[in-house]
Amino acid sequence: MHRVLLLGAGKIGRMIARLLSDSGDYEVHVADADAKALKRIAAKTKAPTHEVDAADRKQLAGAMQACDSVISALSYRFNPTVAEVALESGLSYFDLTEDVETTRRVREISKRAAEGQIFMPQCGLAPGFISIVAHYLTKTFDKLDKVQMRVGALPQFPTGSLKYNLTWSTDGLINEYCNPCEAIHEQQRIEVLPLEGLEYFSLDGVRYEAFNTSGGLGTLCETLDGKVRELNYKTVRYHGHRHHMLLLVHELRLSEQRELLKNILEGAVPVTFQDVVVTFCTVTGIKNGELVQITDARKIYSKSLFGENWSAIQITTAAGICATLDMHIAGELPSRGFVKQEEVDFQQFLANRFGQHYDSKVSTRFSYIPEDE
Repeated sequence: MHRVLLLGAGKIGRMIARLLSDSGDYEVHVADADAKALKRIAAKTKAPTHEVDAADRKQLAGAMQACDSVISALSYRFNPTVAEVALESGLSYFDLTEDVETTRRVREISKRAAEGQIFMPQCGLAPGFISIVAHYLTKTFDKLDKVQMRVGALPQFPTGSLKYNLTWSTDGLINEYCNPCEAIHEQQRIEVLPLEGLEYFSLDGVRYEAFNTSGGLGTLCETLDGKVRELNYKTVRYHGHRHHMLLLVHELRLSEQRELLKNILEGAVPVTFQDVVVTFCTVTGIKNGELVQITDARKIYSKSLFGENWSAIQITTAAGICATLDMHIAGELPSRGFVKQEEVDFQQFLANRFGQHYDSKVSTRFSYIPEDE
């Protein structure tokens, strides 16, 4: 039985623990510094729990003993240390980070990996699943022109001016809204500003907005460099959200006081488990001599699993990393070193028992309506 150390017993960690433990094929050990969070997992699974400070290399090494793989569902700032200890302990490594610099550091660490040991960051929703589907669509074209990736985790019942609820890591959300964003424009790799590039679109009769955020492209800028004219990623929100975030992040300059911004958001914006994940990817290019556009659009809703209610972002994020772990064990991924999300076979991913949670494709027409500010 494959032995996994799961670091992080928060919202996403709980879902990962349930998926892996209830599959019957994994011996899952859960570690966190929060005893209350560990107690909650212990009450629902048979997974042994351990109080571990993820900043302490010695404690991490002790927790990794006798394990085969480690999954980090921690804040991105812990991941380079976790990856280094995983390398020294001979474990394969998986994380959910959207932070660009963290991924670069994990990649550097992975250069010393042993045979059979892989390092695979960005295994969640975006980056993660959206990179897998985007790359799959690009392979159907003779020549690429444009790749547009749009993802949002949204409350089903939005209220308030922000029309938003916290559904995942607040640190990750702030990173997305404050850090520079990668893109390809007119065949040149560039950086664009977060919260810019505002556009509107309609999906299933609902009007949304989308704007630049950091990290969602994963490694696709590198993979598609020189192969595509335009490549960009934007986060989806309900109309009006971005206007209020501009006030907080830029006008009040809370991008310079991220802990304060985190305290404000977590103190005022409630968590919801009644959410919907919206993903769609549009690829345009030449196929059989014609300019063609192909779209993959999905909506995944919160639902009940294992007798508990789970949010859509918990399900999709956990399903992504559990599916990639499954595929690694099955020999369906490269066997050594750094593994990109776009190296995952899309059809194998959807056929996987965990990847099947993404199999809720919606047939719908939508339109982009780019709009100047």
